Amino acid sequence: MWYKFIEWVEQNQVACSYKKHLGIRCPGCGMQTAIIYLLKGEVWQSIKAYPALIPIIILALYTILQIIFKFKKGTKILLYAFYTVLFIILANYIIRLIIN
Repeated sequence: MWYKFIEWVEQNQVACSYKKHLGIRCPGCGMQTAIIYLLKGEVWQSIKAYPALIPIIILALYTILQIIFKFKKGTKILLYAFYTVLFIILANYIIRLIIN
């Protein structure tokens, strides 16, 4: 059943309207593919497709934990984690624009 779900997700990926209209990749291009690789257990392929996906997932999980448990320095950690993820997204975007 899991493989049928992954197959369905692969077949129903949404096309990037940013790329369709402007002809260049958006900062989120590759995320759907990275999610599919991650669902298949192919972590390295997921990182190559969209390096920020795993840090985004970790950030989201930590945010939920922060809301529930209210860690002492949690908001400061979240701020630094957010900026780190933002840096990874922008660096990936710029590198891919230069390469392509």
